[in-house]
Amino acid sequence: MLVLVAPGQGAQTPGFLTPWLDLPGAADRLAAWSDAIGLDLVHYGTQADADAIRDTAVAQPLLVAAGLLSASALGDITPGAVAGHSVGEITAAAYAGVLTEDAALGFVRTRGLAMAEAAAVTETGMAALLGGDPEVTVPHLEKLGLTPANVNGAGQIVAAGTAEQLAALAEDKPEGVRKVVPLKVAGAFHTHHMAPAVAALEEAAQGLAVADPRLTYVSNRDGETVASGTEIVSRLVGQVANPVRWDLCMDRFQELGVTALIEVCPGGTLTGLAKRALKGVPTLAVKTPDDLDAARRLIAETAASAADAAGA
Repeated sequence: MLVLVAPGQGAQTPGFLTPWLDLPGAADRLAAWSDAIGLDLVHYGTQADADAIRDTAVAQPLLVAAGLLSASALGDITPGAVAGHSVGEITAAAYAGVLTEDAALGFVRTRGLAMAEAAAVTETGMAALLGGDPEVTVPHLEKLGLTPANVNGAGQIVAAGTAEQLAALAEDKPEGVRKVVPLKVAGAFHTHHMAPAVAALEEAAQGLAVADPRLTYVSNRDGETVASGTEIVSRLVGQVANPVRWDLCMDRFQELGVTALIEVCPGGTLTGLAKRALKGVPTLAVKTPDDLDAARRLIAETAASAADAAGA
């Protein structure tokens, strides 16, 4: 069973959309989305520097646009399940048919602006903790006033909070944690600091046309499969101020029988986690169009294996 996943904020790098513009129709799609949301996706995805695309209001639409472009370039496929990390859930929702692509880009534009505004209130950020035992790490973070905003599995938890709290963490790591790595994000996402953004998204969600997913959709709130489009959108609204449980998503992939995992552009983060947590499952990160042929081969191999198993 193939699982298709979409990364969250921090996966973007300067110029990462450049090679995708060579695909037929890609430049036109990006131009249309740019006009619709009032943000020049081509400029930010090809010419802007790291600081410019670190801006939450820019990074989030860029990531969803890149994910949708690369997913459609894979061709007409039917994954066994889809999921997204943080803002990647909007990519997954659009791919599963819950939202149209245009609606998804409009919604993520609102999300990025609202979260940027919330982040401007207090200097906050996020840092990844590598190694350690969650039963030791989580209480230690809470003692410092930090939130375990992303529980990613594979020995990784992302802490979020104020600059002062993160500085204290750097000086006082939990027992067993090898390294604390600051993330390229501009706020304490998935914490109470983002509560003001929830109201803006609730209002935006009221104008959305929503359909039930055509694919199995795994929610990063709790790793549960959600069959109601309305419930998925409700979760998209609430998740900006609540932790991401990617560890539970990977547990769910195993329960569903995952045999291959592909991460859409800009891939790498989630396949890295999967290699450690889903031992033996082939993974592929789609970073540029040069990765598409390998992705298609993996898709074909997965389909053939499924057909053989069904005929056995």
